[in-house]
Amino acid sequence: MKFQETETIELKAIAQNGIKKEIVAFANCGGGTVYVGVADDGAVPGVEDADACALQVSNMVRDAVKPDVTMFVSYKTLDCDGKAVVAVKVQRGTNRPYYLAKKGLRPEGVYVRQGYSSVPATDAAIRQMIKETDGDSFEDMRSLDQALTFESTKGEFETRKIPFGAPQMQALNITSSDGLYTNLGLLLSDQCPHTVKAAVFEGTDPSVFNDRREFSGSLMQQLDEVYDYIDFHNQTHATYQKLLRVDTRDYPEVAVREALLNSIVHRDYSFRTSTLISVYDDRIEFVSVGGLLPGFELEDLMMGVSACRNPHLANVFYRLQLIEAYGTGMRKIMGAYAGAASQPQIMATNNAFKIVLPNTNFAATAAETPTANSKEAPAASYSREDEILRFLAEHPSITRKEAQTLLGIGQSTAGRILKEMVDKGQIARHGGGRTLRYELA
Repeated sequence: MKFQETETIELKAIAQNGIKKEIVAFANCGGGTVYVGVADDGAVPGVEDADACALQVSNMVRDAVKPDVTMFVSYKTLDCDGKAVVAVKVQRGTNRPYYLAKKGLRPEGVYVRQGYSSVPATDAAIRQMIKETDGDSFEDMRSLDQALTFESTKGEFETRKIPFGAPQMQALNITSSDGLYTNLGLLLSDQCPHTVKAAVFEGTDPSVFNDRREFSGSLMQQLDEVYDYIDFHNQTHATYQKLLRVDTRDYPEVAVREALLNSIVHRDYSFRTSTLISVYDDRIEFVSVGGLLPGFELEDLMMGVSACRNPHLANVFYRLQLIEAYGTGMRKIMGAYAGAASQPQIMATNNAFKIVLPNTNFAATAAETPTANSKEAPAASYSREDEILRFLAEHPSITRKEAQTLLGIGQSTAGRILKEMVDKGQIARHGGGRTLRYELA
């Protein structure tokens, strides 16, 4: 029998450690055979004890290759002119990618067949094998990163006196049946690569940043820190009903909580784009990647019909009592604004979902007028536009800076108000640049 290396044949003179990567490569690709006792040039020195050689290879495969590939490997002894050769036949496995246990589920541990050689697989090839084996569900797939820790998530479970050991992690799909961390485990780990970006803007447009933050770590840690960040900027305003003082926050806390939970639980984590939270004077916007699931409409969502993109993640949040039941979040948000002048807006595209919470105190604060340049406080019924018109009734023109000082507001807000008044035909622009002024139309 003549031996020659091909895409499906590998020759090894002795049963050494290098045989393991050949078996991994064949199991990850179309299968093949490793002949032990045959040199690279096809010469046949043979092996002294075929049974011992087969047992040695079998032990290496069992101990060094993960997941278990032994059922796809068979052994046969051939007699080649009186010399014993062990044929190790490897079939394509069904639980790919297979990898060397000491190297892990990364390129240096995962091998594929390329020509006549076994080479490390690329990250893209590893992800493709995982997808073909585990399916399209992101949270069910095995994580490429297996060096994970869970300090934040473990703390959440301990706070609620819920066990968080190996059995619970497997029951929650944080680990797979073979003990590997899934992508759900990656999301809940301290090494989670996904982030939330939050920003506070001056006025009602994204022209001027007042503050910006990026939150990373476990989704549990992000949830706590982002909520605290929003809560810090959720101001309280007081009104009086006779002698009774009534405090009202800009945004109902239940609405903020549900909008934040929705952005984290239902986003599409197969994309690396960050969740965005933008705080303006008049609203908060929550934008997450991943639109409505196929076949669903916004009307279905508002009626309480729920189809969860990440059911295992939602189950973890449910067990931690962070969410009560599927499909109730939007109704809670709308209920928190019952009777309010402005209502939340829900928008969706094929790839994104957006929740806009209006500032319930914005109309009241917009109607307030400061007294920086006035000897007498103006009546509370005057709006900012009214104050500018009153100023122009006594002065030939007004600049943006003068409007900013008059109303005690920021530069971008003053510019926006003046532009809106021009659009309404209340005032007219004259000049440009440093000479730009506004006069009564």
